[in-house]
Amino acid sequence: MSQPPPPPNQPPQQPGFGPPQEPSEPQTPAPSAPATPPTPPGQPPQQPPAGPDLNKAPQPQPQPQPQPGYGYPQAPGTPPPAGPPTPPQGPGYGYPQQPQPQPPAGYGYPAQQPGPYGQPGPYGQPQQPGPYGQQPPYGYAQPTVPMQAQAGQPGGGRKFNSQVAIIVSAVVAIALIVGGGVWYANSSGKDDDKQTTAEGGDTKGGKGDGKEGGSGDGGAGVGKAEEKAPAATGSKVLFQVPSPKVPKGVTTISIAGSWLTDSVYAKSGLSEITGYDRKTGTKKWTLDLPGPVCAATPHVTEDNRTAIAHKPAMPSKTNPQACTEVAVIDLAAGTKVWTKNAKSGTMPVSFNNVTIGGGTVAAGSTSGGAAWDLATGDERWAPKTSDSCYDAGYGGGAKLVAVRKCGSYDQRQLHIQNVDPKSGDILAEYKMDEGIEYAAVVSTDPLVVAADVGDSAGDGSGISDFFSIDNKTGKLRARLSAPGDEFAARCDAIYRVENCTGVTVGNDRLYIATEEHDSGGESYGQTNEVVAFDLATGKQTGQRADAGENYEIFPLRMDGPNVIAYKRPPYDKGGQVVSIDGESFEETLLMENPSTEAVRDVESRKSPDYSEIQFGQGGLYMSSVYASDFTSREKEYSVIAFGTE
Repeated sequence: MSQPPPPPNQPPQQPGFGPPQEPSEPQTPAPSAPATPPTPPGQPPQQPPAGPDLNKAPQPQPQPQPQPGYGYPQAPGTPPPAGPPTPPQGPGYGYPQQPQPQPPAGYGYPAQQPGPYGQPGPYGQPQQPGPYGQQPPYGYAQPTVPMQAQAGQPGGGRKFNSQVAIIVSAVVAIALIVGGGVWYANSSGKDDDKQTTAEGGDTKGGKGDGKEGGSGDGGAGVGKAEEKAPAATGSKVLFQVPSPKVPKGVTTISIAGSWLTDSVYAKSGLSEITGYDRKTGTKKWTLDLPGPVCAATPHVTEDNRTAIAHKPAMPSKTNPQACTEVAVIDLAAGTKVWTKNAKSGTMPVSFNNVTIGGGTVAAGSTSGGAAWDLATGDERWAPKTSDSCYDAGYGGGAKLVAVRKCGSYDQRQLHIQNVDPKSGDILAEYKMDEGIEYAAVVSTDPLVVAADVGDSAGDGSGISDFFSIDNKTGKLRARLSAPGDEFAARCDAIYRVENCTGVTVGNDRLYIATEEHDSGGESYGQTNEVVAFDLATGKQTGQRADAGENYEIFPLRMDGPNVIAYKRPPYDKGGQVVSIDGESFEETLLMENPSTEAVRDVESRKSPDYSEIQFGQGGLYMSSVYASDFTSREKEYSVIAFGTE
């Protein structure tokens, strides 16, 4: 699996101090090379290859790889054998804790660069359950002050189900017999079809919400819900795409970017973007690029256009290449509409992020931001070397919001600006307290940003607080305390300003996943919930959607007034997709994936924190964001797709 290394721990470069720096190309070994390379450009459409033959001799399992740094994806490796879990010590879930005083805004200053981002502990090893923060009975509001921290894993990583430890030895034994990988649901006759299909038939689901201002930005939760439960919710594997093989001498390359339209699932490759038929996986088109996609927006316009930033050439061991090119892609036709770049002085700008908002494509960097007309590519603004501030990044969707950094590195102040997408003029501005080094845009309408105030999250999530801001006046509506030991949302605010997981916004509420905790009673299982905060008051509403024992739930996006969420399963079941009613919080099952070991092995590697997950019209598409120089003989997949149709 992909195991990229940490980015450099240097402060962001200021304008006027030389050319912008690009994070060095990762050089960490990772597991297996794909058995089937991507189809060369120019070849006729074809089906993605079927998975490995499970009748062949078992292959050795991949060994655990070094933990990656902050902001880089990771998926759990093969679980090692482990003994029975240790019974929880001290009070369990629900036991009242002494509330801790909430730090004032701007409290402290990060004494060092953020630590490793979301490093999960070894998969399957029992974790010592700690007391989960005080919870009121269902339906009652909860105070928003931080609560007593619970015992966590090194690096603040996600906690894994204790039950997994009991059965992990058996799982390993089965894995050695069955082997890894996945296959086409209809490629091997009735027996295979049964193994890759959860029980049930199918009906057509609703239209996916992937339009600009919808999926990816939290949205405002307006309109009607479009995702409907099928007659039978059992899914089957539609197709899978083998991970591409990276060039010799390069260990890891970004393959960030995946998009969903009514007929196409599009995914970035090494130096291309491929559009697949949503149901069959047949290649509908392939767009060749000179270099890898290094940043991509999740937003898609009504006419199926999106934006990417890519390198001008393939990286090599001696030249990792900078991310200088910004392009608009037509996802229906599989063509590039235009490509542009920008300069800071005489040097080309290397961009960290790109987005779309209000008919404008905007890209941010440590040298400043630039913007172009979405339709024509005409420049709207560019970095100014004389500025004492610079646009580090943008959030898009319904509006365009800039995260602007001002001041010296040891006295930074962030300005959150609602900008006119055509002129760049500031429509409203909120100045965060000094000492907050990074902020991520969770939603632009309503405007919500996340930050780690005083480096107090303590878990590498990048979030200790959310800020609800009036995007007309720039005034703070409410500050929502979200201690890292209690809530499971994560944001990569250092490089990708709108890259947040485990949280979405709609109905003037913020929906966020809690951290896993002891499910209570005699069981040693783990679970978590999705809870809601009122963006006007900053308080919890009392609404709560439970994952269920040994499941872990993650909100993905809004569907009108409802929340679409993915449930990561226990060792012996497939994942689920549910719709959570925005008012009653009643859960409706939309999909349940196959529970066979080979399918679970692939699905488990696509952790919601470190992968891209798209759901719409009864289809679930899970993909990696990095391709690596695999050293294991285990076959890896960059995409696995499930469907109920």
